[in-house]
Amino acid sequence: MNLRRSYRLRGVVQGVGMRPTIYRLATQLGLAGFVFNDGQGVIIEAEGPVEKLDDLLVRLQSELSPAARIDEIHVEETLPIAGTGFRILESPREGIRFTRISRDLATCDDCLRELHDPTDRRYRYPFINCTNCGPRLTIIRDVPYDRPRTTMAGFAMCPDCLREYHDPQDRRFHAQPNACPVCGPKLFLLKADGTTLDSDDTLETVAQALRQGEVVAVKGLGGVHLACNAADSQAVTSLRSRKFREEKPFALMVSDLNHARQLAFINDQEAELLTSVARPIVILDRKPNDVIDDGISPGLGTLGLMLPYTPLHTLLLESCGLHLVMTSGNLSEEPIAFRDDEIVPRLKGIADLFLLHDRPIHLRADDSVVRVVNGQCITLRRSRGYVPDPISLPKPLHRPILTCGAELKSTFCLGRDKQLILSHHIGDLENLAALEAFETGLEHFQRLFYTKPEAIACDLHPDYLSSQYARNTGLPVLEVQHHYAHTLACLAETGDFSPVLSWTLDGVGLGTDGTLWGGECLLVDKLDWRPMARLRPIPLPGGEKAIREPWRLAVAALWSSDSEEAKSLAMKLFPGRPVATIVSMLEKGLNCPLSTGAGRLFDAVAALAGVREEIVYEGQAAILLEAMTQRHYPEIVISRNDPPSYSMTIGKGEIIEMDWRAMMGQVVQDRLEDLPPGEIGARFHATLVNTLLEVTRALSNSTGLTRIALTGGVFQNRLLLGNLWRGLEKAGFTVLVPSQIPLNDGGIALGQAVALWLAQK
Repeated sequence: MNLRRSYRLRGVVQGVGMRPTIYRLATQLGLAGFVFNDGQGVIIEAEGPVEKLDDLLVRLQSELSPAARIDEIHVEETLPIAGTGFRILESPREGIRFTRISRDLATCDDCLRELHDPTDRRYRYPFINCTNCGPRLTIIRDVPYDRPRTTMAGFAMCPDCLREYHDPQDRRFHAQPNACPVCGPKLFLLKADGTTLDSDDTLETVAQALRQGEVVAVKGLGGVHLACNAADSQAVTSLRSRKFREEKPFALMVSDLNHARQLAFINDQEAELLTSVARPIVILDRKPNDVIDDGISPGLGTLGLMLPYTPLHTLLLESCGLHLVMTSGNLSEEPIAFRDDEIVPRLKGIADLFLLHDRPIHLRADDSVVRVVNGQCITLRRSRGYVPDPISLPKPLHRPILTCGAELKSTFCLGRDKQLILSHHIGDLENLAALEAFETGLEHFQRLFYTKPEAIACDLHPDYLSSQYARNTGLPVLEVQHHYAHTLACLAETGDFSPVLSWTLDGVGLGTDGTLWGGECLLVDKLDWRPMARLRPIPLPGGEKAIREPWRLAVAALWSSDSEEAKSLAMKLFPGRPVATIVSMLEKGLNCPLSTGAGRLFDAVAALAGVREEIVYEGQAAILLEAMTQRHYPEIVISRNDPPSYSMTIGKGEIIEMDWRAMMGQVVQDRLEDLPPGEIGARFHATLVNTLLEVTRALSNSTGLTRIALTGGVFQNRLLLGNLWRGLEKAGFTVLVPSQIPLNDGGIALGQAVALWLAQK
């Protein structure tokens, strides 16, 4: 006896070959019916014998494309209508629109084979793609996901492409970016002044320019890269000068995994990340070599490597035969350029040549950045290749929500039903361009996910542009403390919100008492939370200026010891600096806010150790201290006595205070005895790890909690995170560290969304 069933699929089910897969299976099983996309996912109606209908569901879930993911299947049985044949229907415009959108996908192996096949009609075509790869989020204007609602709408398919597009048995069936050299996007070149450059071989012209040391702006998937020869020190220096990026590391793109292994040490997990469909930048330990310029990552022992993720990148690397710097197409601290009308005006004076194409980018998307610590992927920047995959809540929200994140590493988060959708990386909200990027991205996500927020959350800090945006919406606003949000973001990945102790170590976040936090252990039990331990506060002479000039923090640390000898040591260590002025400010309490931030402790030690007195990018002093420590102890595993620890006093009271003052004197003594900065760094890391372990044990004994979360930007330090993590696990604790979500401020918006979810009535 025949039955008819209706299936509602939700998840990543559009733009990933779902309809052709269903068509193929239904046809093979002899079922009648239809399938189509709508604003919530995919609808199937199938009619036939019960056993065939059962087989359809089983085979569908086992034969999905790698990019597809079914989160929910709702099945209803209806009366058969004696239908014949199986069809794919057009998507309706009306209806409630809320569906998972696919992330952008790196070029698949099938397309790469065609790209390199001289007999294929897409041979060396820079925009080859199929249902299993290519642009998705960056080209979608609206849902349902069909070609007219993408930036491919202006490219009418030729007869051959149309035949593929309408053939359910073809790999390009309903592949919305489908195109070929006859009908699809094309490359073109512009000179440095923006005028057209004619070329018989576009890619060879660009390759020659790169070999000659020129800087080339390359329009890719989610924006523009600035590229140059990574082995050419003059080209690298020129790019730094023009981009105003003095010392911050550059990312590199290399042609394949074998070339990546020539430059860096790569384990199996790192290799898997490099070759995944997300194709992130992976932070790796650099091998000793002269293949690339040391100016790529000054003072560091690491490289940020990625492999090509578009056919254009693949062809470009093959044409030039070089390892390429591939850094964001912008001036430092600005959002990446992506609109056709802004590329030349913004990058004029930086690029010697522009390699562009005529496929519009609808949503900017920077490259994602990850690294592996203790066998787990740690996300440092979440954007292209990972967004907009959501985090699921155990129970649905009562109403749609928006959260606005922090100021640095800005993201926003939309929430609806059980889904929390964290945005792409936007950047630091410190200027108008970044705020405009925030607002534009938010408007697009609200339209894409058909979400009109009815409640909003923001950071407690009143001066953040994101907080000001939230307050200006007119919606009810929940202010969420920064480090509480860090913890909730970490817990959101697990879906388990039972009580936890959470070390939240970062640079700065406004505390509930009006002071600056960043070195706390919180006890978090859903809406109930409180600090249980913290670092002793350190004064910040000059406020934010102290963050840019760590020598000020070093003076403040010595002054805090109440020792006249320490003050004279400051004069000796920092000759030529206005130490007396800083001491006067400290004594009068003039513009010297207190901060428990662990990042400031790292800055002070780095300055005292002689690593860096001023910085040119966020966290530079601490990053260099870690690098020097790593070089001094290549296989460092911190224990109680190796390397020897400094003194850090653990106080008693309602909130345990970890007092670093004695340690600072010991650091200075080692500096005066010419101990290498790497040795000082090793002792400092050991001190901090051992102190955190000891305090954790004490807090666990008093609370009975054995789940420990580690989050906040300071835990981007692999030595600190890896050693503390291993030490806690060895002591029997269950350790939670964010993986899918950035453990830095890029995850704050997600934590704010969880706070709204917990607070809903």
